[in-house]
Amino acid sequence: MNIFLKMPLNAVIVWLIALAVVLLVAQVAAQVPSAIAVADGTAIVTLHAEGAQIYQCKPDSEGKPPSQKRALTWQFREPIATLILDGKSVGRHYAGPNWDYIDGSGVKGKVAASAAGATPNDISWLKLDVVDRRGDGILSSATTVQRINTRGGAAQGPCENEGDYRSVPYSADYVFLRKRD
Repeated sequence: MNIFLKMPLNAVIVWLIALAVVLLVAQVAAQVPSAIAVADGTAIVTLHAEGAQIYQCKPDSEGKPPSQKRALTWQFREPIATLILDGKSVGRHYAGPNWDYIDGSGVKGKVAASAAGATPNDISWLKLDVVDRRGDGILSSATTVQRINTRGGAAQGPCENEGDYRSVPYSADYVFLRKRD
């Protein structure tokens, strides 16, 4: 094949690949529920989490005076997870909720909005506002965290003995965003 014919073909291939990437990014963005969307944010990093949601069996406190007997329910206590990037452990996620990155930076979040997980077994997707920052590194400029693509983590089954704990495996992706310049 003539070199002049290869060049335009290569340019078309590069253009098609770029178009496919743009469409894929748009599709992923479109899949985030509007309730947790961040209109003015730019993604810093997305970290995959593998871990567990920890629950404790406690009396249900919703809508009943303390004098009435309350049913026992699984109540969320804390998460514990390893943060992964490119197959390597790069940090941890724990109660607060807090995220620590291997470079010494970390953030604490507060839930701002939620959307249901894909199935009843999946914990909700969240938008969290960053309320505290630690260290200087990749997470230092984060203003928002999204929890997306959740699998598992929801407590199921009876809660029979007050004080019992249940650890439910889960995975999720955490998208750390900063305000757009």
